[in-house]
Amino acid sequence: MKLLTSDHRTALKAAFEDETKDHPPLVKLFRPWGPGTWLLMGLTEDEALAFGLCDLGLGFPELGYVSLDELRAVKGPFGLGVERDIHFTAKATIGVYAEAARIGEAITEDEGKLRQACAVLERRAKEDGRRLRATML
Repeated sequence: MKLLTSDHRTALKAAFEDETKDHPPLVKLFRPWGPGTWLLMGLTEDEALAFGLCDLGLGFPELGYVSLDELRAVKGPFGLGVERDIHFTAKATIGVYAEAARIGEAITEDEGKLRQACAVLERRAKEDGRRLRATML
C-alpha cells in the first residue's frame, strides 16, 4: 500500500503552504506490529518530508518533520512496513491532537480527551489574549 495517494500529496502540500490556520491531520500512518504513529498535515514541495505529530511510543510525541523515505524503509516482523489507516478521519486540528498527546504522552483519537485538550488550549488562549486557531471539527 502506498503511504500517500496523489490526492493526499496535493492536499498535504496545500495545507503546508497555508500557515494562516491550524489544519487537521489528513493522513494517519502507523506501525502494525508495535508503537509508532504519525498524523500528517503537511508535505514539502519536493515530497521528501512530511510535517505532523510523530509518536514513536516513547512517551514524547512531538510536532515535527519525518522523512517519507525513512518511513518506507522501516520493516518489522515478516517484512511488515508502515501502513496508512484508510479509515482515519480527523476529529480536530493538529494543535488539539498535539496538546492531547502532550497531556497523555501518546497520540489519541479519543474524542473526550481531544475535547479536554481543546478546552485547555481555549483557556490558555483566553488568558494570553490570543485568538485560538486549534479547534474540534
